Amino acid sequence: MIVIRTATAADVDAWLALRSRLWPGTSLREHRHELAQQLAEPARFVALLALDDDGRAVGFAEAALRTDPVAGCASSPVAFLEGIYVQPAQQRRGTARALCAAVERWAVAHGCTELAADALVENGASHDFHRSVGFTPTERVIFYRKELQ
Repeated sequence: MIVIRTATAADVDAWLALRSRLWPGTSLREHRHELAQQLAEPARFVALLALDDDGRAVGFAEAALRTDPVAGCASSPVAFLEGIYVQPAQQRRGTARALCAAVERWAVAHGCTELAADALVENGASHDFHRSVGFTPTERVIFYRKELQ
């Protein structure tokens, strides 16, 4: 049985380990900075951990309240699912779905009527997951960069 609960400062190491798997290109220093920011602003951010029967963190979800325009959304603030990750051995058991449902409850408790998320164009598994929990695509965007001299 999976238990979902809000992450605390005592969970930083486990949360950091999971977060590093989802975003491996981010330095540990930057991860730690972002975790500290989230813990310092609980009215704006939430991090939820999924714990297995032994109390080990096997997944997490992070969400934020965004007041800037969010593509495809008409309200403000919008709850934004910033990231969700479940260890491979725990996948396809409802853990991500339970994390997402907990984010939805948090969003409603904070007055939100919309939950948004994004995924890289090539991340088909993420697209499948988002659709499976009720998200509908709103638009696709490719960002471009040009180096200036």
